[in-house]
Amino acid sequence: MQIEKILIVEDDLIARKNLDQQLRKWNYEVKQAASLADARRHLDSDAFDILILDVDLPDGHGPDILKEIQNHRQKPMVIMSTGFGSVDSAVECIKAGAFDYLIKPTSPQQLEITLKKAELFNQLVQVNHYHNSIDEDEGSELLGRTEQMKQVRKLIRTVARTQATVLIQGENGTGKELVAKALFRESPRKDKPYIKVNCAAISENLIESEFFGHEKGAFTGAVSKRVGRFELADTGTILLDEISEISLPLQTKLLRVLQEREFERVGGNRTIRVDVRVIATTNRDLKQSVRNNEFREDLFFRLNVIPIQVPPLRDRIDDIIYLADHFLKRFTRKNGIKVAGLSQRCQDALLKHNWPGNVRELQNSIERGVILCGDAKF
Repeated sequence: MQIEKILIVEDDLIARKNLDQQLRKWNYEVKQAASLADARRHLDSDAFDILILDVDLPDGHGPDILKEIQNHRQKPMVIMSTGFGSVDSAVECIKAGAFDYLIKPTSPQQLEITLKKAELFNQLVQVNHYHNSIDEDEGSELLGRTEQMKQVRKLIRTVARTQATVLIQGENGTGKELVAKALFRESPRKDKPYIKVNCAAISENLIESEFFGHEKGAFTGAVSKRVGRFELADTGTILLDEISEISLPLQTKLLRVLQEREFERVGGNRTIRVDVRVIATTNRDLKQSVRNNEFREDLFFRLNVIPIQVPPLRDRIDDIIYLADHFLKRFTRKNGIKVAGLSQRCQDALLKHNWPGNVRELQNSIERGVILCGDAKF
């Protein structure tokens, strides 16, 4: 996560100016304070990513402000700085919530390393917060023994190790998200962030902010800076689920991100560059959407570097009973219900059904059957 704004709280004028000069050379936006009182005024009126805080100041002890920062809507990470370091002082600061502790004079190399560590830690916190706010799907296996599914898994293994953009197409319920997750898990980025955006579930007036983030005051209700999903996914992978649902104006902005890997937050003018792999899914025929002027042709070509088509369940009949048996075992275990198995009558009915909802419909049907059947065979 990029660090942009830094507040220096240092009473030594020369040390403060030297630090300011070095940080500006690295293109950070910097503000200065010579006392705790000055620091509080800056923190009340603005938001900062990093606070470089001297331990001893004319009007108090630097760590005193750490407790106050915990109540800020967007609290900065604090790097303590002192010319008279000790183990006890360092322990006190870290316990109070400081991210790191530097001894003055600090070399540019040491400062740069500390800021890079802060960026990585900040991204980890943001991504963990994002993942804790969403429900993870139970059962992420891409199952199937038919030739169609074997070919899909083979293509995933081939493509996963590359950086290519992938477009996954298929009907609702076929398992497009499972294909995307398999691409991520088998890729060199598997230990990096994996961020999902459901384009169909976000209102049109909010999706740009979801993609790219926004600055404080960018619009009514933007009370603080928000990091967008592309920024959260930096160094990792972003899944644009149901990409066909975004508006034409946003498609234009998305095209630039795919081409240049850069964007600006809503209400901001700072260009943010990211290293992110893009995977997109759709349940529509995007070629037809292009012909209907509903989807940009250049964006389609940019997304369709590697196409993966997920077959509907009606085209893989030999997988129906195999999948049903797998779901039966999962839901009996989950609900603590004993079911002897699938009767022949049930299997015949499963094979005759057209499954317009595909694997998701089959999974829901088996779960409902397990719950309603009780300790029986259905």
